[in-house]
Amino acid sequence: MIRWHIGGYVVGFTTRLGGVSEGPYASLNLGVMTRDDPQRASENRRIACARLGADIGRLAHNHQVHSNRVVRAAPGQRGERADGLWTDEPDVPLLAMSADCLPIVLVRTHGTPAVALLHAGWKGLLDGIVEAGVKALGRGAIAAAIGPAIGPCCYEVGEDVAAPYRERFGDDVMHGRKLDLWTSAERALREARVARVDRFDRCASCEPDTFFSHRRDNGVTGRQGVIAYVPG
Repeated sequence: MIRWHIGGYVVGFTTRLGGVSEGPYASLNLGVMTRDDPQRASENRRIACARLGADIGRLAHNHQVHSNRVVRAAPGQRGERADGLWTDEPDVPLLAMSADCLPIVLVRTHGTPAVALLHAGWKGLLDGIVEAGVKALGRGAIAAAIGPAIGPCCYEVGEDVAAPYRERFGDDVMHGRKLDLWTSAERALREARVARVDRFDRCASCEPDTFFSHRRDNGVTGRQGVIAYVPG
């Protein structure tokens, strides 16, 4: 578990370590919609929540579809077709999953505590998932963390993706044919007036013993994630 230490919140980015799954899903796969045994994936979610002191019965997560839609979470809410969740209700843990895409956490640093989780792939980032997440919390004093994801060392894209990224975020987010999602996300957050942006800069593809990677593993892989909540 990789913790983001931010006052008033509990936030942890999971790795692939410490669960019960086997084979390409070993071992802390959180994705029940992979080809892993769903009971094992569910047990892994319980393990991850327990490590953070989160109530799995109140865990909320989306059916992620690479959109820019951000919804308010209700305790235990599952399956909304969206890629962002937010809440200001205490003790409602949120989960976002990834296996190359960016897991992004937003928190209010002043006023009523509130947290949002975003699942941001190349499409969602271009389509405004960051701006939608900031809008959900309200512009102002917000801090963000960009978790482990595929890095600019490994993420090769075609010109159909590279061109809009150069136009939107600047020529330097492309390194030849490789895209820097981390920097692109930071620029989107800064443009949305997020005051503090922390980056972990851990490449999922480069660390096979620590992270799942959809691209590296040709789609046969698990999901890590981020869990966050406002403690009561």
